Amino acid sequence: MDFAGIAPRAIVTQSARTQVAIPFRWRLVTVAKRYVGSSMRMATEEAGHGRLILFSPVFLGAGAATWFLAASDFPAVSLGLCLLVLLIAVALCGYARTKLQATLLALLLFAGGMLSAQIETWRAKTLILDSAVTTTVTGRIERREGDGQGRWRYILDVTGTDAPEIKRPPERISVLVRGAAQPFELGDVIEGRARLTPPAGPALSHLNDFAFSAYFDGIGANGFFYGVPKRVAEQPERSNSVGEAILESLYRLRSGIGDRIRSTLPGDTGAFAASLVTDERRAISDETTEALRQSGLAHIIAISGLNMALSAGIFFVGLRVILSLFPGIAQAWPTKKIAAAGALAAVTAYYLISGFAVSAERAFIMMAIMLVAVFFDRPSISLRNVALSTLVILAVSPSEGLGPSFQMSFAATLALVAGYDLWKGRPMRENAFAKLPIMKPFFMVGGFFGGVFLTSLIGGFSTALFSIEHFHRLTAYGLPANLAAMPVITFIVMPAGMLAMLLMPFGLDGWLWPVAGFGLDLVITIAKAVAGWGGNIDVGRLPGWYFPTAVFGFLLLTLLRTRLRHMGTAIVAVSTLAVVLLPSEAMPDIAISEDGSLVAIVDGEAMASNREKPPAFIFEQWQRALAVEEHQKPVMLQAAKAPTAPDGQRLQLSPDQQNEAREAMRQAVAISPPSRFSCLKGAWCTTLLVNGKKLTVIDNAAYLGPACDTADIVVTPVRLRFDRCRSGALLFTGETLRKTGSVELRFTDKGIEVATAFDTLGRPWMRHRAYDWRSNTFADANLSPVSDSGE
Repeated sequence: MDFAGIAPRAIVTQSARTQVAIPFRWRLVTVAKRYVGSSMRMATEEAGHGRLILFSPVFLGAGAATWFLAASDFPAVSLGLCLLVLLIAVALCGYARTKLQATLLALLLFAGGMLSAQIETWRAKTLILDSAVTTTVTGRIERREGDGQGRWRYILDVTGTDAPEIKRPPERISVLVRGAAQPFELGDVIEGRARLTPPAGPALSHLNDFAFSAYFDGIGANGFFYGVPKRVAEQPERSNSVGEAILESLYRLRSGIGDRIRSTLPGDTGAFAASLVTDERRAISDETTEALRQSGLAHIIAISGLNMALSAGIFFVGLRVILSLFPGIAQAWPTKKIAAAGALAAVTAYYLISGFAVSAERAFIMMAIMLVAVFFDRPSISLRNVALSTLVILAVSPSEGLGPSFQMSFAATLALVAGYDLWKGRPMRENAFAKLPIMKPFFMVGGFFGGVFLTSLIGGFSTALFSIEHFHRLTAYGLPANLAAMPVITFIVMPAGMLAMLLMPFGLDGWLWPVAGFGLDLVITIAKAVAGWGGNIDVGRLPGWYFPTAVFGFLLLTLLRTRLRHMGTAIVAVSTLAVVLLPSEAMPDIAISEDGSLVAIVDGEAMASNREKPPAFIFEQWQRALAVEEHQKPVMLQAAKAPTAPDGQRLQLSPDQQNEAREAMRQAVAISPPSRFSCLKGAWCTTLLVNGKKLTVIDNAAYLGPACDTADIVVTPVRLRFDRCRSGALLFTGETLRKTGSVELRFTDKGIEVATAFDTLGRPWMRHRAYDWRSNTFADANLSPVSDSGE
């Protein structure tokens, strides 16, 4: 065979392949270089437009969040030295090295955020009650708020406790009073028997820790009075500072305004109106509150950017129109700046009577910056104003950065202003049809509703991420609800309410509140109608990496102006797709509350609990976080009756009674459905799990022996001195749960996986869990005694 003609063709073919391959590689390199070069040019353009300044609150907030989420405090001296070194480095860097200077400034802001978090923690110094107790409380009323059912919630400055005297009494508590004919006045000193409990921790791991917010709010305990407390006849003398006196007078004014509105407008209408003015929301019924939440209208009852913007806008436009009616004034004076000054005074008064909520604080700072910008002929609506207001809030109260109120209001404002910038920069096209006189009204109405539509759409999408993270659900019909309700709020409720507030000092506001009430009745009707459609989407708890990743993408999307912002869109989309497609974290098989009184078995479709009526505060958080709605109640054993102890004595079971309890537990397991509790009221609940293990919950320590002998897992709210069963059964007591918080159990091939809400108790808002009142010390050796704890 002649191979002479084959070899040259093979060589040519190989050569041709080589010639094709080399240009293809170079094309890839060229494309990559162009992409990198384009990205660098866009980054330079972003810096040239000052967009890097917009990220300053991001770095400040990231530093504060790092400090709050750390397992222990960072040394304050080290933070101060780090901040000093970075300040010197920035000063020596100069303006020529822009990239190095930007990096150093970012590090400086990050360290500053950590130090501001440390300073706020020192400033709070809230002493939190260590464990639940019933005691006689004496305290001075600082604030009050009614709930519309004859109950009043009071914030008390505690002056004393008795029977027993608490060794570590909280300085300020929140207590509920039922059945009082008339509410107590601010400044009254009251005394009564009360049940006090520490602020609740996370219902499950990675959920909201209410003790964190209570610590920075200065509330050391929650509770209620048994019966109506009595007013102390001889009021102890107290010297208030000027600041305290002003604050008390503001709270008196706020309470009086709320009472006047509710006396003029009855029921939910008056409570709704009062919430828009004073931010007192407890008086709104649960039914209406839930309807507003399900319809996506709950943001209306919070004093936030919407309320402040409408108040400032109505006052600004109204005052400017009035001034324009006088040609002499309009020609001789800057009416725009005068109107801005009047609007600034109006929103300042609004903020002072609003209760100083973080949403109102953020909105006030934002509106103040916007109105002050008018004085200097600067743009009012800009991302720089948003960044400046955020910097102020994070510098003063960095703990608010971790709360849903701040995050959702900031996200909505940021998205709306960024959307406004894009809309303002769009290419304009003349529409001759719109210039026709007969068409102008239609275009005006269409423009208004189009603006409401875009505002609701942007606001809904921007807050969806934070709603999923904090509340584990989405509202499906928030857009149509807002489209229907916002015109009513804009044209009826807020103008009538503002005019009523202006006339209230003269007693001429009575005829205006029914007008505002008519609008609020329409809003409530809309909310209930939309809530009746259903549509709440339970998302459940998402992986821990998703939220920070999606927030990073959201910030890129809203803070950048070039095509680089689409990187943010890609990050949000890819991370969301990954959550949807990738396997999710296994759900817990058993959930245990932090006090051990509530236990639930989770099977993915339902939760079987040991309570016929579980506490809604905890159980509803479980349902949302685990996306499980169905509740399977326990089977109550009617034939048996639990032994009782003589009054004032602890129940002790005889050997025969213990044997009867063991036999009753075994029989209950044998006859009951799997993973469904069978309970003897006031004594115990037991069940057989699908994996063959037995779970028993006991309400009385007398049943500990029979429970340990018959079960593999035992839970009791009783604070026992030991944490082990002699039989080897896994034991969770009130004492161990107090230190670990709520517990999740997962059954794996390797055994039982235990996840706790707390891994350490080294942070100030957790330290009360490690306190032992008997020895007056903390159980953790790293924590100092009370006298030296700094609390």
